[in-house]
Amino acid sequence: MAAKILIFGPSWVGDMVLAHSLFRAIKQSQPDAVIDVAAPSWTLPLLERMPEVRRGIALPFRHGELALRARIAMGRRLRDEGYTQTILLTNSFKSAILPFATRIPQRTGFVGELRYGLLNDLRRLDKQRLPRTVDRFLALARPANDRSVPTPPQPRLIADQVNAQAALQGLGHALPQQPVLGLCPGAEYGEAKRWPIAYYAEVANAALAAGWQVWLFGSEKDMPVTAEINQRADGLCLDLGGRTKLGDAIDLMSLTSAVVSNDSGLMHVAAALDKKVIAIYGSSDPAHTPPMNAQAVIVYLGLGCSPCFKRKCPLGHLDCLTKIKPSQIIAAIPLDNDRHE
Repeated sequence: MAAKILIFGPSWVGDMVLAHSLFRAIKQSQPDAVIDVAAPSWTLPLLERMPEVRRGIALPFRHGELALRARIAMGRRLRDEGYTQTILLTNSFKSAILPFATRIPQRTGFVGELRYGLLNDLRRLDKQRLPRTVDRFLALARPANDRSVPTPPQPRLIADQVNAQAALQGLGHALPQQPVLGLCPGAEYGEAKRWPIAYYAEVANAALAAGWQVWLFGSEKDMPVTAEINQRADGLCLDLGGRTKLGDAIDLMSLTSAVVSNDSGLMHVAAALDKKVIAIYGSSDPAHTPPMNAQAVIVYLGLGCSPCFKRKCPLGHLDCLTKIKPSQIIAAIPLDNDRHE
């Protein structure tokens, strides 16, 4: 009988992109396996662009909410699906309640917050052996005694080109005839992961001068940042900040030729779309969550104070980002490459 696996996915966009390596690895080893993924609703557009996933199941719980009765009730509703295994990519106690309520025979996850009994295939995480998030995800799909660390399949999102054209039309913008540089100046985690606005604007102006279009990607929270970059570029960029849902942003990013991004969910999206990504790291660690794409360029100074993993620079200078100059990023694109996909 083919395996039918219910995976409880992460909440962060970037981590969900990395989870695609797990989905691909399962299908490579078990081509007939059925994979469903339960995750927060905002991640479902990613799952819709992963052909290995049969369906995404929206989890209605708010961040940090126990919702014990609701989790048990939802688990009971899923009992008739006939899942043979569930894999938890999250480590909290509350995230294990629903899988327990489903009575799925094999419930796999790392030892976390008091999850003994809720999960019956508990694994101990060796952070030194598995420093990367993607390797930790893949380890949960292998037998508990398997200590290997195989090369993960690259995440690959399949963009909806029809939707990309429709989204552009809705924005009053035609399909680009020039190469497009995508800039992703936001970072949900905090300012210690955000390269300076003035630097992004300098890159934007260099790209415009070289005959490229520049598209600014970001959420509603990033609107002040994208607006200021566009202002510094004399309004010549396509400012998408707060104007697209995640699915539209993915499809529009598929039309770019290169993407410059902070360490963020959109950085991982660009890498999974097989774009030339220039990934800028500040307080975070590229050894932990690198873009999973061989052509990605990681820009990281590795200062003595890095990585601190703080939302704000505890030393007040933000040298890990301010000492990465625009000229270095411009050279990495490079703007004289007129490749347009």
